Amino acid sequence: MKSWIPVLLSCGAAIAQQPAEKIAFEVASIKTAQPSPMGQIRVQMGSDNGMLRYTNVSLKDCIRTAFRVKDFQVDGPEWLDSARFDITAKAPAGPGGSEVDFEDLRLMLRALLLDRFELKTHLEERPVDGYVLSAVKPKLQKADPSNRTGCKEGPGPDGKDPRIANPILSRLLTCQNMTMAQFADQLPNLANGYAHVQVLDATGLADAYDFTISFSAVGLLRGLPGQPPPAPGANAASDPSGAVSLPEAVSKQLGLKLELKKRPMQVLVVDHINEKPTDN
Repeated sequence: MKSWIPVLLSCGAAIAQQPAEKIAFEVASIKTAQPSPMGQIRVQMGSDNGMLRYTNVSLKDCIRTAFRVKDFQVDGPEWLDSARFDITAKAPAGPGGSEVDFEDLRLMLRALLLDRFELKTHLEERPVDGYVLSAVKPKLQKADPSNRTGCKEGPGPDGKDPRIANPILSRLLTCQNMTMAQFADQLPNLANGYAHVQVLDATGLADAYDFTISFSAVGLLRGLPGQPPPAPGANAASDPSGAVSLPEAVSKQLGLKLELKKRPMQVLVVDHINEKPTDN
């Protein structure tokens, strides 16, 4: 049985650059990572013991976590993706010996980057191409609020699986007790390759719904690899392979509209960062 994908919180419209009061790790070790034949990245970051452990992690991933932004919201040198490090850090105990929460660890990681890599950044609003989700004639069933929230890969309670009759519809998402705001926020993760920036919910629908949607993986569509497929009303429906794009599926199956539009978005611009940290 496939597990449900938990709903994550959005990074929000604003990016806070500096904590009001600097908090730092008690001790931290940063080493250049040894090449991994599988390119595996292991991360342990939690409040149970106030420890942060990164293995073979890129600086870009550290910046994303430290500033609570998405990948597309970081603009810096290309080597931010390729320079990898092993990081182990210990947070001081909280007041009265209480556990350190994730937010404090995130701020400590930010302070570590500022101190050891001399990271300097600024915020900039830029126009980006991003999907906007809007309502046309919604075909959505209101959810039972007592059910857990999330999406899974596979058929819903009725057991219907269109992938059996048409394998090119290689993706089948079953979502339960999901608001459209949650669905839009999760689309970059749920529909890998389609949405590279955060999807804006403009449906005006506040209720939670149960629904399924079947579509083709982006690699099965016509066009250049990595490029967003055309939106409904263009030539997406005429794909000779029978593939169905995510925007077309959203239109026909959910009665919604998913279209690319230019919209302003905050970007964290890296003004300066050293390729190597200062000594431990």
